[in-house]
Amino acid sequence: MTMSAAAWDGVVPLLDDRFDLIVPTAAGHRGGPTLQGRPTIGALVDAAEALLDERGLATVHVAGNSMGGWIAVELARRGRARSVCAFSPAGFWTAGESDETHATNMLRRTRRLAAATRFVAPAALGVPLVRRLAMRDVAERADRLTRRQAVESTRDLLGCDAADDLLGTTERVEPLGHTCPITIAWADGDRIFPPEVNGVTARERIPHAHFVMLRGVGHVPMIDDPALCARTIVDATERDAD
Repeated sequence: MTMSAAAWDGVVPLLDDRFDLIVPTAAGHRGGPTLQGRPTIGALVDAAEALLDERGLATVHVAGNSMGGWIAVELARRGRARSVCAFSPAGFWTAGESDETHATNMLRRTRRLAAATRFVAPAALGVPLVRRLAMRDVAERADRLTRRQAVESTRDLLGCDAADDLLGTTERVEPLGHTCPITIAWADGDRIFPPEVNGVTARERIPHAHFVMLRGVGHVPMIDDPALCARTIVDATERDAD
């Protein structure tokens, strides 16, 4: 949520010799298609399905992080996924309870901080330590990013028109039976969706999924370890042959 396709910039070059990649920015997000009507997860899944329809693709391997992981799971529910690799997926909560409000409060705090510092951030984010501290809720090693990448991430955050509605959603991931091979890869350093909270719920709602714990990474593992994310995606697609 709030990030653009640029979040995958470190992972894409590690996969493009193996797959024909589609790397979209979610509807309602900066650089993505405009949403008609109120932004909901269901509407974002509709937009993702429409993209597949435009490309003439019945099913694809799907990878996503956080909200994108939730969308990936819902595409599997609709029969549009050959396999799913969901990194720390959102939606494994009870609406209005602490397992949801903890995450949404952190994201709202991050947006408020970004808005308050938007005029000084471009200069400050030139310092690696500042990048690491400013993005500590989503990554362990945000200092790996360049200044330009960190600034663009902040612009994505502030330019996401759908954020307020999505942060107030009453939707959740409902239990899912067997559809396609599903890998759920949780970051052990996830501060937004702690694996001992939201990860436990994920195991209850999709018990047949293959669960993987990613070591040394935060909620957005593509920032911390693109190579680990790429390997995890490849492994998830190969489970399709099991």
